[in-house]
Amino acid sequence: MRIIKRKRNNKEFFYLQHSYRKNNKIITKEKYLGTKIPSSVEKIKKEIEQEEKKELYKKLQKIKANFQKEWKKTPKSAKEKQLEEMAIAFTYNTNAIEGSTITMEETREIIHDKIAPNKPLYEIKETEAHSKVFLNMLNKKEKITNKLILKWHDDIFGETKQDIAGKFREYGVRVGSYMAPDWQDVKSLMNKFIRLSNNKSINPVELAGLAHYEFESIHPFGDGNGRIGRLLINYILWHKQYPVIIIENKKRKSYYKAFKKGSEGFANYFLRRYLSVHKNMIK
Repeated sequence: MRIIKRKRNNKEFFYLQHSYRKNNKIITKEKYLGTKIPSSVEKIKKEIEQEEKKELYKKLQKIKANFQKEWKKTPKSAKEKQLEEMAIAFTYNTNAIEGSTITMEETREIIHDKIAPNKPLYEIKETEAHSKVFLNMLNKKEKITNKLILKWHDDIFGETKQDIAGKFREYGVRVGSYMAPDWQDVKSLMNKFIRLSNNKSINPVELAGLAHYEFESIHPFGDGNGRIGRLLINYILWHKQYPVIIIENKKRKSYYKAFKKGSEGFANYFLRRYLSVHKNMIK
């Protein structure tokens, strides 16, 4: 969304121009602001964004309804197989984003065949533990708390990173050029994050994106923040009856780039990605 200026008969006129995607086409609209930029321009922008989001929310509701319709008629044995496939794909991608050398097929060998490939033992253990946490969290609905998040972290890294597993950091952390908040603020920031994660007034898909952004911004652990953060995304989605989403390793560049857009920017990226992944369920 941007403000543009046009001249006619030596007079200046201002317009608010905004573009959005509809049916694989980019639609551009303009709203006349006047001969001066009004002080309420930010409010106008918000109103336009909310109006556009209403259409997105309708699509998200269709995804939810169609997914639940299909899931309810799926036999138990088929559900178990689908969940395992989800665990394999999700575990592979989330670990690969963090630099794991274990391939998709090797992930399948570890989770389904119980065969250990010729890879570092810590990667094998974290792969196995992650898939168990993922499946367990889908099967059991609990309120999101610090205790629950610490348990997930301990369950995944308890054998491989015993010095940091299940503990909020007590030291500074830098991720590239980003300096995470002071460790002394982590507990208070996490308490604030927990309140956000349990917010019932925000659309669940949008909430999943916002919560993920806030969690990664806090970076409460010494390591494993990305994996726990992506688990949180799917925990929120699944227990609000929405299908899960897998952030693919091959698309990690756009995923990382979205973090630079701030909380709302990341949430908008996440909404678009979610709709794109599940577009077949809108019909």
